[in-house]
Amino acid sequence: MSPKNPEIRFTYEYREGYGPHYVNGALGGVSPRGEIIANFFFEKPALPTMVVNEITPSGTIGGEIVEEPAEMRSSFIRVVTTGVILNHESARNLHAWLGEKIKELEFFQQGQGVIKPGPKEFGH
Repeated sequence: MSPKNPEIRFTYEYREGYGPHYVNGALGGVSPRGEIIANFFFEKPALPTMVVNEITPSGTIGGEIVEEPAEMRSSFIRVVTTGVILNHESARNLHAWLGEKIKELEFFQQGQGVIKPGPKEFGH
């Protein structure tokens, strides 16, 4: 019988207010300390801060006659939801982990597999 390998146990703690965020972009770079900073955002059309509608002769709400800000229709908003700071090793591990998840997703999208249940971690 071969000797048992040493083990380590990790317990996950979720901070108050934890919740996944939908993102469709990131903005960041490399810090002067050599860490990668990524601030995640999602883009959406701008919403007006105020609109004025006319009242029709029958007393119902009619069409919009004023919308503020005026340039709102030509704007998009990037809502920054969270950010991360990664050292070089963690960034490499995350890159490899994301690569694996992308391969799994593409395999599934081609109808060649099933998505495996449960989260899979990176960092080791």
